[in-house]
Amino acid sequence: MPISIRKLTPAIGAEIEGIDLSRPLSNAELQTVHDALLDNLVIFFRDQRLTPAQHKAFGSRFGPLHIHPAPLGVVDGHPEIIVVKADENSKHIAGEEWHSDVSCDEVTPMGSVLYITKVPPVGGDTLFASMYAAFEMLSPSMQRFVCGLTAIHDGARNYAGRRSAEGRGEFPRAEHPVVRTHPETGRRALFVNRLFTTRIPQLSKAESDALLAMLFAHAENPYFQCRFTWRANSVAFWDNRCVQHLAVWDYYPHRRYGHRVTILGDRPFFRP
Repeated sequence: MPISIRKLTPAIGAEIEGIDLSRPLSNAELQTVHDALLDNLVIFFRDQRLTPAQHKAFGSRFGPLHIHPAPLGVVDGHPEIIVVKADENSKHIAGEEWHSDVSCDEVTPMGSVLYITKVPPVGGDTLFASMYAAFEMLSPSMQRFVCGLTAIHDGARNYAGRRSAEGRGEFPRAEHPVVRTHPETGRRALFVNRLFTTRIPQLSKAESDALLAMLFAHAENPYFQCRFTWRANSVAFWDNRCVQHLAVWDYYPHRRYGHRVTILGDRPFFRP
């Protein structure tokens, strides 16, 4: 079957057909997936059947796999694979606020590959937003201002109450540019999010709170988004360097289940 790529919106998102992620990709197929990710920021695959080993093998083609600092659950024998689930006993779900995965790490993830095998009868979509578009739609004056700032990303903001991967109850905390330069495309992306970002140290607390509130709301503009409706055995692969996402929990008490691997990236930087 020939490979086809269908855009979901002009700014972000595409579905890819004609690739079986359960088998090793050829160099040409790998390049197609890589380029589609850079062009569309998040890409989707339907009708996949992946074992944990195959899931890890696909993610590993793009870089070493990340170990989550405070996982709610992992697949036995596969610490790189976190379990993403919700059911009738859930009090909350992972990813209920807009975020970039584990942005509290010093070296932040390049991307994440989520494989969902069980879906609710309705609901359970995931929203994805382009942080390229978020930055580019700021006024020129605001762009110049935020490009000179950094922000604190604190794991305790999201992980408090969990057991850390090392069992110590301590979580990552890092300072990153408010606007980061994508290491492959060279484009600038807004890099603050509700789940982890707590403070802009160059500003007073009142100024920091006001600016972050504006940037959070701005980043969540529907014009920057695509929405993916899951079916069983679907895969989403997104670029954490320029994408935020939100898991919509509108299906309680129904169940949703899947596995996610995350790919190590690099330390965020800003290139003037």
